[in-house]
Amino acid sequence: MNTVMKSLAATAMAAALSGCGPSFDPEKVADATREQVTRVEPLSWWTGMKTPLQLMVQGDGIGGKEIRIEGGKGVSVRAAHKAASPDYQFVDVEITADARPGTYYLVVGQGADEVKYPYVLREREKGSADRASFTTADLVYLIMPDRFASASGGDDRAWAGGAYDDGSAVPWAVPETPDEVDREDPVARHGGDIQGIIDHLDYIADLGATAIWSTPMLLDNQPHESYHGYACGDYYHIDPRFGDNALYRKFVDEAHAKGLKVIMDIVTNHCGTAHWWMDNPPFPDWYHVTEPYMQMNAVFSVYMDPHASVKDRDRQQSGWFVPSMPDMNLDNPYVLRYFQQWAVWWIEYAGLDGLRVDTYPYNEPEPMSEWCQAVRREYPKMNIVGECWDMNIPQVAYWQSGHPNRNGFDSHLPCIMDFPLQQAILRALTEDEVWWDEGMTRVYTVLAQDFAYHDLDNIMIFFANHDHDRTGDVLRHDPARMRLAMALLATLRGIPQLYYGDEMMFCERPGMHHDGSKRIDFPGGWAGDAVNLFTGEGRAAAGYTRDADYTAAAGLHDYARALFRWRKGCPVIHHGKTLHFLSRKNVKDRNITDNTYSYFRYDDRDAVFVYINNTDEVRELDWSHYDEFVTGPVTGRDVISGEPVTLQDGLPVDPRTALIVEFKR
Repeated sequence: MNTVMKSLAATAMAAALSGCGPSFDPEKVADATREQVTRVEPLSWWTGMKTPLQLMVQGDGIGGKEIRIEGGKGVSVRAAHKAASPDYQFVDVEITADARPGTYYLVVGQGADEVKYPYVLREREKGSADRASFTTADLVYLIMPDRFASASGGDDRAWAGGAYDDGSAVPWAVPETPDEVDREDPVARHGGDIQGIIDHLDYIADLGATAIWSTPMLLDNQPHESYHGYACGDYYHIDPRFGDNALYRKFVDEAHAKGLKVIMDIVTNHCGTAHWWMDNPPFPDWYHVTEPYMQMNAVFSVYMDPHASVKDRDRQQSGWFVPSMPDMNLDNPYVLRYFQQWAVWWIEYAGLDGLRVDTYPYNEPEPMSEWCQAVRREYPKMNIVGECWDMNIPQVAYWQSGHPNRNGFDSHLPCIMDFPLQQAILRALTEDEVWWDEGMTRVYTVLAQDFAYHDLDNIMIFFANHDHDRTGDVLRHDPARMRLAMALLATLRGIPQLYYGDEMMFCERPGMHHDGSKRIDFPGGWAGDAVNLFTGEGRAAAGYTRDADYTAAAGLHDYARALFRWRKGCPVIHHGKTLHFLSRKNVKDRNITDNTYSYFRYDDRDAVFVYINNTDEVRELDWSHYDEFVTGPVTGRDVISGEPVTLQDGLPVDPRTALIVEFKR
């Protein structure tokens, strides 16, 4: 076990002791027990939970020792299970209705070898089970914490010597983490941290966002390219270069105080090769061991394909995502229980408002269905969005809870990500000379297949995330095309998600083309940055300006801000129906779209009219084209300018412009 892992294990006990119970010296307690009890997970628990508690207890030879619980009535060991490794036990804990919050003890061994490990039960926060989650009323702002902002100036040792809730010191072994800070290296750590996010919450809220999705912040201790966080090394501890568990909880509290929900990005499919259990897993099948190495095939269709072979399905389930990310075996019931409790623990501990699940279809489908059920049994209103990266609409729809799949499978996953729409938007906005099925027809065609989805209110829409090329690059560094993308994101059905910096057309570093170069630092997030786009310095350049780190479009931020702040208070966009229209050019022997697209979002009282002119020419409105919805001129309000607008025949719409007008029906 490396130094970082030993330090985490030694301080897990201090974390568990926070919040209640008598006064302890965590270091003395740790000294007395660490030789026999290396770690206990979950770190703590709560009274009044529906989720059954199964402790994973690790220590040298602990599998052969008796474990019981002392400290008060209502808490006891119901069953203990030996693992294949002699260094683990899985302990089922009975917590009855008369159990009280406080410090209990896992008593390990007997007689002279007996040690007591303190374990805390907290009182559950009132109303916790009924917490609300993210919905169509939200705009989700996606950030990558290593690249967003640094309160420590990029010094990854700044958080050493932090403190847990109870004030006990945290002896993080930060200098031992192998992936050092180097802002010139696009795949190294750049030093962003949790306090940096906290310091810029006002910027996110001011933009009109109402929720934050951050890529993972748990310990990723890979020797190289650990900045993204998707190769977890410890599921119960925030990476010390970002902060600690208490600081993460403070981030959630501060976000809530500013009207921002927090969605945690979690990975159940794989961990990292630097995870502490890799040298000594509880069971040989804790993760999928493939000799020789077997790469997953990324063919999600094997789950619904009536012709699929068992071999192809097994490779999809058991193959590794990449060589540095071992594939977890959720068919092992102890692994599944571990990940169910882990999700519940973080929701309860940090006060989370939602979850995003990475690489959802790479997991075993049936266990993940059970996982979703377990989380939503504890939190019935909790929304969970899964990354189901497929361009085939029926295959995306397959993964949404309630979909009538012919094989009877129900994922119980409430929300899915709309990758087909994402692709259609970007392709449409890059096409100028278009035939009948190109340009804005692509967006129309994707939305025309909404009949395939079970719940249109639970689809996350976006035009980019951290795995995509920067939209500014895709859209030719053209602010006008970016504004069209923003208009579609703000007004189409679903839950919109905006990737950090797209509101100012960030672009990848010139001369590079890989993930690290796209995940650029937010200018102004580090002390000494020449440009500060959080405060607006540098936004006033004509057209757009570009240097090695960013592209900032003049006026684009203000356009996005006006659009998303308006959307925040527009219920008809959140819950209204859609009626959409295409236009065609009448060209002899050819059927050509004019590359415009228009639609109404409406309910019984209100309506919003959106006209997308994706051409390089002025278009005049043919208002009579919409007479099945409304007849005669209508006066409404332009949502960007705030000025009155009369919708009627001949109204000009400028090239590469979205006209968005709200009016009463």
